[in-house]
Amino acid sequence: MQTTFQITPDQSALDSIPRDLRFHPSPAEAAKTLTREQVEHYNQFGFVRPIRIYSADEIAEIRTYFNDLLAKVVAAGGDSYSISSAHLKYGKVWDILTHPKIVAAVKDILGEDVVGWGSHFFCKMPGDGKAVAWHQDASYWPLSPSKAVTVWLAIDDADVENACMRFIAGSHHHGHMTFRPSNPDEHNVLNQTIDNPEQYGHAVDDCLQAGECSLHSDLLLHGSEANESSRRRCGLTIRYAAADVTAHMGWNQKGVLVSGADRDGKWANRPRPADD
Repeated sequence: MQTTFQITPDQSALDSIPRDLRFHPSPAEAAKTLTREQVEHYNQFGFVRPIRIYSADEIAEIRTYFNDLLAKVVAAGGDSYSISSAHLKYGKVWDILTHPKIVAAVKDILGEDVVGWGSHFFCKMPGDGKAVAWHQDASYWPLSPSKAVTVWLAIDDADVENACMRFIAGSHHHGHMTFRPSNPDEHNVLNQTIDNPEQYGHAVDDCLQAGECSLHSDLLLHGSEANESSRRRCGLTIRYAAADVTAHMGWNQKGVLVSGADRDGKWANRPRPADD
């Protein structure tokens, strides 16, 4: 039986967990795959991009796989945002989570001991009208301390026209921010909104070609506009944490050790699921 997890856990339960939500900078001199300048950029601004992971042919194969998977999910009553914790269900997504190029970049941010624990397709169909309001990933996660990174892998080309992700550069230095519940008329994919993001820094468009990825801190303020174009914009968000991070609410069961060791035995280290 597969374990299911809430994408947005109950807020009162999250509030009851003591969490260290401070930014932990990465030692630039230890970088092996990223350049020292890239790690320093991550520390200063909270993100690094673009990083080429897959060739055009490789990402085309992944796109075909996703198209088939999306068709199955929609036929079963889901939608283009429904494919979450995908590495627990689909072997090919587990393969992306553990891909050596991605893991190597993440290690330069989090250190040698790394767990991959999340995978969620954010697929904005043409003209779907849904935005992702300004938010911090750490607000949704029962993890402590705040040593986690999101990799956003472009399945389709992502640009301003089809509502690429946007960052507020440097906002991760402000700690955990006050948010409000989103209103239904805002058509937000998520359920939190941080108002007046410009008070925390300037906005940067995360334009990526298919097969490229970006990395951003779990404390970085980010979001995206509604896709009003005639082109789809699909990305796979892959979540990683340092292995010494504590995951509450059973979220340790999502973990896959992708590098080093889980020295405290905190994570489940899930095996690769069978291909669907």
